[in-house]
Amino acid sequence: MPNGFEQHTLTNGLTIIAEPDGAAHSAAVGFFVKTGARDEPTPLMGVSHFLEHMMFKGTDSMSAADINSIYDDMGARNNAYTSHEMTCFYASVVADRLPEAIDHTAKMMRPALRESDFDTERGVILEEIAMYADNPFWVLYESACERHHGSNPLGHRVLGTPATIQSLTRDSMAAYFDANYAADTSVVALAGRVDFDEACKQIESLCGSWPKSKTPRNRQQSTPQPSRLDIVDDRFDRGYLLMLDRAPSAQDDTRYAANLLAQIFGAQDNSRLHWALIEQGLAEEAQAAFDPGDGTGEFFAYASGDAGQLADIEQSIRNEAIRLADSLREDDLERVRSRFATAFTVSAERPADGMQRIGRRWTTLGEYRSLSEELERIRAVTVSDIRGVLERFPLTSGTIATLRPPAEA
Repeated sequence: MPNGFEQHTLTNGLTIIAEPDGAAHSAAVGFFVKTGARDEPTPLMGVSHFLEHMMFKGTDSMSAADINSIYDDMGARNNAYTSHEMTCFYASVVADRLPEAIDHTAKMMRPALRESDFDTERGVILEEIAMYADNPFWVLYESACERHHGSNPLGHRVLGTPATIQSLTRDSMAAYFDANYAADTSVVALAGRVDFDEACKQIESLCGSWPKSKTPRNRQQSTPQPSRLDIVDDRFDRGYLLMLDRAPSAQDDTRYAANLLAQIFGAQDNSRLHWALIEQGLAEEAQAAFDPGDGTGEFFAYASGDAGQLADIEQSIRNEAIRLADSLREDDLERVRSRFATAFTVSAERPADGMQRIGRRWTTLGEYRSLSEELERIRAVTVSDIRGVLERFPLTSGTIATLRPPAEA
């Protein structure tokens, strides 16, 4: 189990954090950058994700093959991801290989951005966009977000669109990198068997020359109004429905109640939506989720089934949302608290999980909270707290989107 928390900030603003565990056999490092789809100018939509790919194409002294083979040689489990909120590059290794993982990942964070690599990778990105275009959930979710947030960048697609990727240039990507991949927008998170003082010295030697940022995040929020979006697509033969609404932000302490609310309402089993839609044969899948972001948050409910029954599916979701406040009982909370307790306990034993948890939180909020403190916050949530969230965010006042085949339009 973790032995506490360590934090150090370099003179250029780069923050290093760690949750050491002297008994662990492995260690993990993650470089988190506070830039994602919401930080992109609309004409450059998708540049953060495209740039994530380019980081693996090599530096001035390493090729793409070098980057991959060095990770392979140290036996690392490494990858990266981009979201609306951040981009992360990470590696997990046996503990004595951690200095190698830090060294290699830090060097990878200053890519060459070669024009030839850029042109090749553009095709890879376009293929990825095409792949997601065949997934009904992503078609519906991305379209709903665009409608929900309007012209605000919160509605940007993480992968971008074929048009924005086709028009993107290597030089505009390089300018975006210079403005956003900076010391004070970056967090290095460590977990597992870590010598924190030595890690700080190593990271300072590798990253101490990184510049500070030029463009702080624009945190202007969207003002979504209730709206409806109906998509007809002949590639699909089923019906899909998504309801998207406002929710507490990552800075809002009611997010703990919102998290339990989403589990009670739409966990994949033994939730209100499961029993009302799946067990009744009305839908094939049904779920709800809560996503807290920097200054903003989202609830969504999603279901799929026979396209001719979408109206009944929608009404059933509405009915369950309306009934939820009055039907809440203490045993509902106790059941989901137990789920969180199990998940937190398992996560505490995995340095890779701990690195992600502390890295994401610090990148968004600039603060640390231990798993035990998080669990106490969850345990402190009351039925009244969840009802209070439902009063502020009623789950049925946002954007409703449907996707169906032409025969059912």
